[in-house]
Amino acid sequence: MFSHVTLGIADLTRARAFYAPLMELLGLRLRFDSDDEGWIGWQPAEGGRPLFIVTRPLDGRAPTHGNGAMVAFLAPNRAAVDAAYLHALAHGGTDEGAPGLRPHYHPDYYAAYFRDPDGNKLCTVCHTPV
Repeated sequence: MFSHVTLGIADLTRARAFYAPLMELLGLRLRFDSDDEGWIGWQPAEGGRPLFIVTRPLDGRAPTHGNGAMVAFLAPNRAAVDAAYLHALAHGGTDEGAPGLRPHYHPDYYAAYFRDPDGNKLCTVCHTPV
């Protein structure tokens, strides 16, 4: 469905420290990382698309986040949801909803919500029953 998802960031070094371990926890692998271009991208372990990209805005202005905008990453299991949330909070992220079931979405919807250091809202979610 998607070719790529891109989020604006202010500091590439800070974003790298936040996102690289998070993407590893979720089983995504690095596709590119360029200080010169000002962006970092990850892809599924098997390659191809979709891509997830963080970048300094091309227009040179400060990045902003949208109200109601969110990127949700599919986690392989509930332990990965928990680990991603703890990683985020330990590396400059802020809490938007601790790991747990959200049965109002469906009985096995297990997710955590947080923001990256630039304020972008993220979710890690596992849809698989225990």
